[in-house]
Amino acid sequence: MSINKDKPHILVLPEDDANRQIANGFIVYLPNSPLIQVLPVARGWKNVVKKFTNHYAFKMRQYPHRMIALLIDFDQDKDRLSYVKLQIPDDLEDRVFVLGVLSEPESLKRDIKKDFEKIGEALAKDCSDNTNELWGHDLLKHNKTELDRMILSVKPFLFN
Repeated sequence: MSINKDKPHILVLPEDDANRQIANGFIVYLPNSPLIQVLPVARGWKNVVKKFTNHYAFKMRQYPHRMIALLIDFDQDKDRLSYVKLQIPDDLEDRVFVLGVLSEPESLKRDIKKDFEKIGEALAKDCSDNTNELWGHDLLKHNKTELDRMILSVKPFLFN
């Protein structure tokens, strides 16, 4: 089933396979999952930025209801979010969300003893239930500002 580009929808551009699996788990939990499309793995956070700026930014201007989540590993780099956000054109910044594990998904998986898809399901449940059980974890809590922005934008059509 393909996404209706003229209605609100969200693309997910994952850095690696672990992030892709987390995104897939998120979708499994949602009643309106046809409104989310997980894109092919970008193979590195710099490639996420490059693919977004070189391809998806242009397409987003054609489809005003399109949003995109860039799923990256922060690799303990405090400046990574600022760097990535500087690459997002001003006219699209309200529709682009940068999220990820502070280190890497494998660390979160070891820490909470869940596979990647179950992590995604737990994150979706938190969003749906307005809780921070997993989003409040030390490796995820840095996402709060981006997550709050994203929830305001997607909750009306994803979690109804």
